[in-house]
Amino acid sequence: MTMSHLKDVYHDQLQDLWSANTQAVDAVTKLGRAAADKDLSEALIAGVNGMNDGLQKIAEICNRHDIDPNGEHCKGMEGLVAEAHAHVLDAEFGDADVRDAMIITQYQRMVHYALAGYGCLVAFANRLEQDEDGAILQECLDNTYGGDRTMTALATGGINKAAA
Repeated sequence: MTMSHLKDVYHDQLQDLWSANTQAVDAVTKLGRAAADKDLSEALIAGVNGMNDGLQKIAEICNRHDIDPNGEHCKGMEGLVAEAHAHVLDAEFGDADVRDAMIITQYQRMVHYALAGYGCLVAFANRLEQDEDGAILQECLDNTYGGDRTMTALATGGINKAAA
């Protein structure tokens, strides 16, 4: 597809973020099962719920624009998911707290990809005067920031200390 207008970029990036979130849901579910810390596991479950909510909202936006949300495969998230497998799910740890510290690291990398995606989509929607889309995507962006802050609080509140 030739991209000739910001609308084309917007549609492409909606599909990219759909793919990214779809891939992340499976990986984060596995990270949640691997977590030893109860608060971390619960935060990861909340993260999966947030991603599923974002997927639903992206699908609704795509439907309003007559585009298939499955039209793109996000290679960026594919790489981040592979990293989560290599550094957590397929790795060996001598200490559960150390694993939990690594889980947070890998989760936040995936979340930061989503933050960039949602941030760009909000800007595109607003520039294209898609106010309803912009408001929905802003809500997703805000929720994603909340999940990132929760992980930082868990890391600095005790998990990293316990892993030291």
